[in-house]
This record gives sequence, C-alpha cells and structure tokens, in this order.
Amino acid sequence: MPLLAADIGNSHTVLGLLASGDVLDHWRVATDVRRTADEWAVLIRGLLADSHVDEVVTGIVICSTVPHVLQEWRDMVRRHFAAFPVVIVEAGVKTGLPVLTDNPREVGADRVVNALAAARLYGGPAIVVDLGTATTFDVVSAKGEYLGGAISPGVDISLEALGRRGAQLRTVELLRPRTVIAKNTVEAVQSGMVFGFAAQIDGMIARMRAELGVAPDDLTVIATGGLAPVVLEETTSITVHDPWLTLRGLELVFERNA
Repeated sequence: MPLLAADIGNSHTVLGLLASGDVLDHWRVATDVRRTADEWAVLIRGLLADSHVDEVVTGIVICSTVPHVLQEWRDMVRRHFAAFPVVIVEAGVKTGLPVLTDNPREVGADRVVNALAAARLYGGPAIVVDLGTATTFDVVSAKGEYLGGAISPGVDISLEALGRRGAQLRTVELLRPRTVIAKNTVEAVQSGMVFGFAAQIDGMIARMRAELGVAPDDLTVIATGGLAPVVLEETTSITVHDPWLTLRGLELVFERNA
C-alpha cells in the first residue's frame, strides 16, 4: 500500500507515492505561497485520481522549508485527510540520525531527511549535493552521523539575479554550451552557469573530503534535486544520482514514527 510523501521546497513541491523504497508515481508542482489548504487538497486529490497507482494511500509524510505553506498543509491534512496517519518532519520527530551541529533544530528538515536516506541507503561517509533553489552540501560520517555542510545560491536564482542585475545580460536557457570559452553572450552565461557550478561542486567535495580525511574511493557523493541533471555530466566527483533521495528518506521517517 503506497505512502504519499511531500517535499515542499521554496520553488517546487515534489510529491511521490512510495512503497518499500520504490517510487510508484511522482509529480512536481509549483510551491505557491498563496495556495490555500482547500486548493492544495483539490490539487492532491486530482493528482491521486489521475495516477496509474490504483491502491489506496495508507499515510502521508511531509517535510517543508516554507513555514507558511506548511501551515496550510497542516490545515489541509487535518480537515481533508483526517483518516490517514500523518508524520511531519520537525523537531521531536524520531529519525535515528544523530545531528552533530551547534544547533540541530536549525538544520532544515529536507537536509536531515537527505542525510538519513544517504546513511541508510548508501552508507557513510557520504556527501549529499542537493541542487534546488539553494545548492546544499550535507555530510554524513562513516558512523551514519550528520556532521554539517554548506549552503550556496542555486543555479536558477543565480541565473535570475544575473539577468536582473546585468544591464547587457538576459536570462538564458540552462543548456550545456558548445565550449567553455564561449563566443557569444548567451553561451558565455551558460558556460558560467553549467561549468561554473560543476566546478563549484567538485571544489567543495574536494575540500570536504580532505577535511574528512577519506580517500576518494571511500566517499559516496549523491546528487539530488530538480537541477542536478544540469551539471551532472560535467562533474567528476558525483558517484550516484538519486532524484528521489528526499522522498525515500521521508518514507524512512514515516516508518519510524507512524
């Protein structure tokens, strides 16, 4: 029987139906802060009705980086899905993942879920690179502990800021240009975005690996997030691409708490 998992990010919300680690169906919708609880309920019921998965959902698990949207989801599941067991990843929810940071409560729920999935599904030491609105790096020790990480602006918002603040620049499609040394403005921006972010990832991984004191072959680097495919082929450090890492981590949290 499938579980409905929702990863509510700043730009997009990824929804999936999962069973035993397998993603049976999935959707990606805009995270609209103006959407009400009732509107979310209509949207989700429509997606479930249109799904090729005929089985009835047995529970709901949610993590969110957008407090206002999470408030609407709380209201929605209370009023529209009251018959389902619901787990929301927040302070007090059991994950089984030791968080060794200065203030564990300030670590984003999605980052904790990603680290949990990395530790349980791939083992440590590992680094999760999540390419979304922000690009986050989350480090898991050999013992399966969350050690911390880094946050930088994401590809999309960097491109948007460049187009908005650059007088002679414009927003371009995120595609791999023909060469690193571009011959026109469009490809110059694409080069900076695609190759620049790939280089950032490789550089950060190298620094983190050195700080961990592990050999390259002993470290698993997992890429996830909606923008991972943009730079995936241009990096040398990523070993695994798991687009459903967060959803699979949410299922692990649900199993521990439901």
